[in-house]
Amino acid sequence: MGVVCALRSEARHLGHTLSRHPHLDALPDGLLLAVTGIGCAAAAAGAQSLVASGAAGLASFGLAGGLDPALPAGTIFLPSEVAAQDGALFSTDAPWRARVRAALNSRAPIDTGRLVTTRHPVAAVAEKAALFQASGARAVDMESFGVAEVAGSCGVPFIAVRVIVDAAGEPLPQAVIAATDAAGHTSLWQLLGQLARRPRELRSLVRLAHGYHRANRSLAAVARTGALALFATAAELP
Repeated sequence: MGVVCALRSEARHLGHTLSRHPHLDALPDGLLLAVTGIGCAAAAAGAQSLVASGAAGLASFGLAGGLDPALPAGTIFLPSEVAAQDGALFSTDAPWRARVRAALNSRAPIDTGRLVTTRHPVAAVAEKAALFQASGARAVDMESFGVAEVAGSCGVPFIAVRVIVDAAGEPLPQAVIAATDAAGHTSLWQLLGQLARRPRELRSLVRLAHGYHRANRSLAAVARTGALALFATAAELP
């Protein structure tokens, strides 16, 4: 089983890794992990590396933004399908998704629906609302469609496990976006500089910090179930 995470902070919930390749790690439970940095192209490249190294299923694991106001921060989102902005769709593997949901057993709020992958962060509340209406998606990220596309082309099962960090009614501060590089590293000094120029974003930053704390608890809850590795041992893979 191969797991794609954009950020090392997302991947840390899956456990300590044993390095086996400059861009891939092996986890003690048999999972292979690719930490790719932000963006669809980077995620797709990581997914290709995982399949080339023997992964017989692919999971996209990490954070997402809320588009549906019914999804608060910390909600575990198990999408039934993943969309690109041009309307292309990939379905996730229903038995695998059901197994993850059953393993969680109400440890955290869980929901499902469509996830859309965008090329750029969706930050403003109005932008989130417009994307919600246009796409029919309830949540947004920047990687999952790339992983889904590789899974589809390689004929392996795919699932996305995403946790809401910023709800639909909460803007993603531009100060955070400007201070974060493609690898997902946020510079404290750049963030402070950006906040000095955008002091009104301080309240949004505090809300985001609370959302991040709740989201990380939910990611940890998923990891503790072992449900991602369970698929590789409990189901017959091609």
